[in-house]
Amino acid sequence: MDVTGNTHRTEFCIDKLYSPDSSSGRLGLLELRAFEMPPHARMSMAQQLLLRGLLSAFWDKPYNRKLARYGTRLHDEFLLPYFCWNDFSDVLDEVKQAGYTFNPDWFYAHYEFRFPMIGKVAYRGVELELRHALEPWHVLGEDSAPAGTSRAVDSSLERVQIKLNGLTEERYDVLCNGQRVPLRATGMKSEYVAGVRFRAWQPSRALHPTLPVNTPLTFDIYDNWSGRSIGGCSYHVSHPGGRSFDRVPVNANEAETRRRARFFPFGHTSGAFTAVPGRLAGEHPISLDLRAI
Repeated sequence: MDVTGNTHRTEFCIDKLYSPDSSSGRLGLLELRAFEMPPHARMSMAQQLLLRGLLSAFWDKPYNRKLARYGTRLHDEFLLPYFCWNDFSDVLDEVKQAGYTFNPDWFYAHYEFRFPMIGKVAYRGVELELRHALEPWHVLGEDSAPAGTSRAVDSSLERVQIKLNGLTEERYDVLCNGQRVPLRATGMKSEYVAGVRFRAWQPSRALHPTLPVNTPLTFDIYDNWSGRSIGGCSYHVSHPGGRSFDRVPVNANEAETRRRARFFPFGHTSGAFTAVPGRLAGEHPISLDLRAI
């Protein structure tokens, strides 16, 4: 169980392995809750094959080295697509050294499914890519419901990743709603990544019910020499016109069209203005939290 005593928030859940309470708890199942059920059978096969490879590798050579304590880096870095994929590539390399070769292309569909691209723009040789990132939702508490117990979560928080290519750090900055975004160099020349956390909508129950929403998000490639934005983009988490759809999408193509309609490859801040340094939390050096502004 985890530190709160909840068996449903553990990496390996054994509450259905052999529970003396009822027959439903004696199914002999071990739930790996760190994995998500993929939407396609081939993606599921690749995922299960990786699990079998990991089990075989650790069976031959158990992992007995001291675990690294990443602390808040888990929430700051590894929830961004770039660092998550780098870490996953290290796992594949380690399994390959044990004699089990996995092609990273087999899992590219998982990457695109979990971190879909929002949009991409390019201005004066600077390319800006926007992707969805991970953001854990805090459990608010347990409530009584007619069918049993419900666990409400604060689903109003979201995070996106900004990835830049061709950026000259001494001249350009990236702004989100007028705030400077902290950029982390990836090791590739002129390539940088960063994360932006924001309040997407305002539910009736949340951890911070008085904080307003931060959307829409306006991204600017800011030229410090001229004090102007050379270009940018904007992103809406819902319909840009504020309306709600009358029906659900009829297929995946219509759903993709609705998502694409929330991104605009324009809408940057016009005219001369002064960029405001973003307030950064000391424990999250590469994420701009718009709630703290």
